[in-house]
Amino acid sequence: MGLAASEQLSSHLDDHGFLVSYSMWTEDIALEFASLENISLTPDHWEILHLLRQYYETFDASPANRALVNYVKRSLGPGKGNSLYLMGLFPGSPARVGSRIAGLPKPKNCL
Repeated sequence: MGLAASEQLSSHLDDHGFLVSYSMWTEDIALEFASLENISLTPDHWEILHLLRQYYETFDASPANRALVNYVKRSLGPGKGNSLYLMGLFPGSPARVGSRIAGLPKPKNCL
């Protein structure tokens, strides 16, 4: 995404840097957000990003970390549904970082 596109994107972000509209999200936007987090997206990242979006479509909310871990565990099994795995993909706060990259609102209980 070029500078003009980045500037255009910034007009669609809330005060915390999250997209204001879930429907605006594209994989290019995910790549831009991931780059800002110093994350190179792999198929494992995309798998979780699509689960995050599925969670949002189901519950109309971004998951907290514990809810994310449990959702991934139910969907992909315990090998991927654990905090260590998710922290390896989305350092810091998997729910916050993953939700931002997935184009979701900031989870309510994340700082």
